[in-house]
Amino acid sequence: MPSLRHHLLTWALPRVLKVRELDDPERERERLLRWQGGHPPTLATHLVPRFEQRFDVEERTLTGPAGASPCWVLTPRGTDPELTLVHVHGGGFTGTIGPWHVRYAARLARDLPARVVLPTYPLAPAHSWRDSHGMLADEVASWVARGRVVLSGESAGGGIALALAQTLRDRGGPQPWRLLLTAPWVDLTTSTPDTKELDAYDPWLFIGKLYAYADWWAGSPEDLGRPEVSPALGRLDGLPRALMLCGTRDLLVPGCRLLADRAAASDWDLTYMEAPGLLHAYPLLPLIPEARHAHRHTLEFLR
Repeated sequence: MPSLRHHLLTWALPRVLKVRELDDPERERERLLRWQGGHPPTLATHLVPRFEQRFDVEERTLTGPAGASPCWVLTPRGTDPELTLVHVHGGGFTGTIGPWHVRYAARLARDLPARVVLPTYPLAPAHSWRDSHGMLADEVASWVARGRVVLSGESAGGGIALALAQTLRDRGGPQPWRLLLTAPWVDLTTSTPDTKELDAYDPWLFIGKLYAYADWWAGSPEDLGRPEVSPALGRLDGLPRALMLCGTRDLLVPGCRLLADRAAASDWDLTYMEAPGLLHAYPLLPLIPEARHAHRHTLEFLR
């Protein structure tokens, strides 16, 4: 049963963040472009206690078809970790990296310990997967060539991470050591009928936005089912061992179940942990015991 703190967050978060269903895709597009124009990607560290004392930061630049995207490398101060975690942030392919993403990554960096790489990428609706996929795959491959790598992502970033793992497998070179997928968005075709039934149960995500954001990220209807966009529909054999976490009060859980079912029919070693009644991306939420439990499971899996 979800905790009292989780219940309070379920009530408070949608109101504080003022989330709601879109009324018109074109107005939503214009709103997102205005918001993105005023919020360029930055490393927001204010939720990480004593960040400057605890971490060394290197800022790098990734270059793809749409130009340059910043990328940050966080290393716990005074360490030279053997493990690197490349974490792809979520946000419906339309939101830039935020303070909760940085807090989550910094906690893993400290507790594993690990070096954490936080890439950014050009966002929808102005950009599609084609503007970042090759760039991100090259970045992950460069870290894999240097040592042991965990490829991680949450929500939209989890779908990107799985798609990148498939691309690196198909390239035939070295692979990440592990995959960590937190409430990943892995089927942008929304082919699972349960998704519509969950629309009234999920207080945070909205099915109209899922349709619009998926169309923008795919770039064309023909690309919606491609593995680079909907990796749950792609070939799963030969992927690194993986852990996937998802709550059931989440519009993305039907896609996670589809992925788990397809993994069971392949040779992919996927551990799927489904948390009854919990919100989307609950392991990143603050101050709830369920997030602490997920963190312990994650550390056990990655050690």
